[in-house]
Amino acid sequence: MEFSLNAVLQFLDEGLTGLSAWQTVVYTLIVTHITIASVTIYLHRHQAHRALELHAIPSHFFRFWLWLTTGQVTKEWAAIHRKHHAKCDTEEDPHSPVTRGIKKVFWEGAELYRAESKNKETLAKYGHGTPDDWIERNLYTKYSWQGVALLLIVNVMLFGAKGITVWAVQMLWIPVTAAGIINGIGHYWGYRNFDCSDAATNILPWGILIGGEELHNNHHTYATSAKLSSKWYEFDIGWGYIRAMEMVGLAKVKKMPPKPKFAKNKAQADFETLQAVIANRYDVMAKYAASVKHAWAEEVEHLKHKAQLESGFLKSARKLMQREPAKLEAPQQQQLVELFQHSKALETMHNMRVELGVIWERSHFTRDELVQKLQDWCQRAEASGIKALQDFSLRLRSYA
Repeated sequence: MEFSLNAVLQFLDEGLTGLSAWQTVVYTLIVTHITIASVTIYLHRHQAHRALELHAIPSHFFRFWLWLTTGQVTKEWAAIHRKHHAKCDTEEDPHSPVTRGIKKVFWEGAELYRAESKNKETLAKYGHGTPDDWIERNLYTKYSWQGVALLLIVNVMLFGAKGITVWAVQMLWIPVTAAGIINGIGHYWGYRNFDCSDAATNILPWGILIGGEELHNNHHTYATSAKLSSKWYEFDIGWGYIRAMEMVGLAKVKKMPPKPKFAKNKAQADFETLQAVIANRYDVMAKYAASVKHAWAEEVEHLKHKAQLESGFLKSARKLMQREPAKLEAPQQQQLVELFQHSKALETMHNMRVELGVIWERSHFTRDELVQKLQDWCQRAEASGIKALQDFSLRLRSYA
């Protein structure tokens, strides 16, 4: 009896592996990272956006792993995420902090997901093209919670009582990182490379902990791209895994962000320029935002000393100059009006940005009219006497 009791106590302390506390921590970090990789590569980039094709081996592995560690149903996840993009930051968005509040999405993101997963209309409209084979119908979807129950048993067998903690961390990993951080903070706080139509932000430039999903603004700008990093200093570990699988024939990338091409010494914008500018509009506006920063740097000393504007006013005005004009509210527009009374250069930069945006809203103009508008825009920009605007125009008319 004593021998049996000691054996039970030893098993509860060590499990079958006998790993120490630190070794168990390392194991937990590894398996949770595999779960993150499964979500970003399989559910997100492969299933929801069709940005890449996966060989049957990694595809079936990811499906099994997600059933075991999250209980996620592929059709539900893909449908809800597609609806998020289609209705982003509106009342119909299943999990937007813009409409529901950051606290609600951060702390109750998993509950919002579960509630939307019961919406049959969402699944029917947005869940097309997801797996519907025998194992999906008879195991992964039908018995979705049994996978995580099996994982609890496995963890206790491997680590004893510590296995319960390991399992709890695994169960919380996706609700906190994906549902809370990405769906919540990723539409609330961070930096933006591109002024896309919604509030998506890049939380960090290094996408490691959440598999590259930290680069959420990049993703919402080029939603169907298999690669989430954009700037040279950004890192998307999920893209690294995809490239590694592609090298050994386990994956095939289908979609990437467009890369602008340029025709050197182009004297005038033409229809080819117009097409390229529209196709690369996010790159165009990102470069224009950089031009606004250069113009601001040239004007700021004048505004501080001659116009005697307060630093707080200038700081907030600088941020407003970077935002999409159509998104500014009345008090913000009034602040810019006050700023422009002291700087015609910044007023010109702002107004020219508004005019450039008309090219994207091209339904009311013919092809020739749009080409003429682009040519006229470049001529006025280059005659403005504002160096940042002149340099931008020279780049703009060389798009090819």
